[in-house]
Amino acid sequence: MSDKIWKVGIIGCGAISRNHIEAVQAIPGAEVSAVCDVDGAKASETAAKYGISSSFTSVDEILASGVDIVAVCTPHPTHETVVLAAAAAGVHVLCEKPIAIELDSAQRMIDACDTAGVQLGVLFQRRFWPAAQKMKKELVDGSLGQPIMGQCTVALYREHSYYTATPWRGTWAADGGGVLMTQAIHYIDLLCWLLGEPVEVFGYTNSFKHGDNIEVEDSAVATVRFESGALATISATTAAEPALGAQVQLMGTKGATMTILEFPEGTDGRLIVRSENNTVETTPSHPADLYPNADLSTINGALIPYHTAQIADFIDALNEDRPPLITGCDATRALKVLLGVYESAATHQPVSLI
Repeated sequence: MSDKIWKVGIIGCGAISRNHIEAVQAIPGAEVSAVCDVDGAKASETAAKYGISSSFTSVDEILASGVDIVAVCTPHPTHETVVLAAAAAGVHVLCEKPIAIELDSAQRMIDACDTAGVQLGVLFQRRFWPAAQKMKKELVDGSLGQPIMGQCTVALYREHSYYTATPWRGTWAADGGGVLMTQAIHYIDLLCWLLGEPVEVFGYTNSFKHGDNIEVEDSAVATVRFESGALATISATTAAEPALGAQVQLMGTKGATMTILEFPEGTDGRLIVRSENNTVETTPSHPADLYPNADLSTINGALIPYHTAQIADFIDALNEDRPPLITGCDATRALKVLLGVYESAATHQPVSLI
């Protein structure tokens, strides 16, 4: 174990910054030493709320303050500028998903961090669910056989106010996409983590509920073909009322099937189906006493333990001089898939990802 205390700076003091701050403050060997936001009052208020010693209004200031790591919690299209500045300053980076809204941008971020010799991790905290770890382990040890079929179903609820209260939400320029880019990307990442390299997609998008408030999609369906030959389907919406949660299912050549459900949104993904050798184990999927349409603050709060697990892995990776479990390269797979769906929806043709 290293005796070093890693100083972490938080860039962007919006809603998700709470997860990063509380996660770091729970990890031995790390501390939040500074926060930064273009809104100086928001930065000062966040620092005061969490007992953080310094607050800044510019990325250059926080990078010069002596931080070892920055957590990038800014709007999607700004990630590249912040990450490139951090790399140039020799500061390690944990970036919120999506890594970027364009693949070229993501690659520039990866290349800059590689050249600077700093680590780049991207937040996909749902990989740290015990159920997701179990599913991955059974793939690796061969219990499921070769994965052949996958399914990702995301049926979430958002009020119109979710988009209208924040001007940049729901725009192509500032959000980069809708349900695929902002919500379903987590489960697409799980699908790629389990099934491997995606090579082709075909998809459709629409906006059924929020079309008067957003430019982007609130609903999408797609098929994905993987390098191994495995096939998967994606269905995603923020127009579900009530929300039915998010589900990732995997089937292998040995006839075994595993299904994880996150319901309500933000809670632990639970293994609700495990079938093998003509036996099926199930757990209740939608208990009657749970409120389905959780608000964003509740969703984010419930995910803090998994932010903590991922950030702890990032700190361990630095201490052990190894890559984190989720790298910038890992994060491009889900981005590649969803950008392919957008292209396919526009051209009405399958899109090659290689």
